[in-house]
Parts: sequence; C-alpha cells; structure tokens
Amino acid sequence: MAIAVKLDDLLHDRRMTLTELAERVGMTLANLSILKTGKARAIRFSTLESICDALSCQPGDLLRFESKQAERGRRSQPRSAGVSK
Repeated sequence: MAIAVKLDDLLHDRRMTLTELAERVGMTLANLSILKTGKARAIRFSTLESICDALSCQPGDLLRFESKQAERGRRSQPRSAGVSK
C-alpha cells in the first residue's frame, strides 16, 4: 500500500476507542475498521474532514505516503523473535 493510515496511533494518543470515533463521526464501526486496517481503497473528503474534526488533527496526521521501495524493504525484513520458553 502506498498510503498508510495512522488512525490506530491517533486513537491511542487521544485515548479514544474506534467505537467512540464511529459515534462522533456518524460512521459504522465496520467502515472505520476497514479504514484503520488499511484495507480501504478510497476515502471521501467529507469523511476525512469528520475524522479530523473529531480527532483535532490534520489529514497529514492521519495519512502517510510510503514509497513502494520502502514497503518492499519492510516486508523482506525478518520479524523479531519473541521470548522463547
């Protein structure tokens, strides 16, 4: 994905749940979840405006451009191993 959605980070910073945001912006929890997980293929400006208003942020705080090369590099990096038992 070339555009990354940082909704999870913003919600965490503001100590707000996805359910609370859904109520504030008048969206379904399912649609916000699709956006949060990066599976959305588009977003309306009116939706972006409502989310930014509810979170007191700018669109750039919510969206980030990731180049295809950076994305490929991130995928090829091995994940750090957890603590072994």
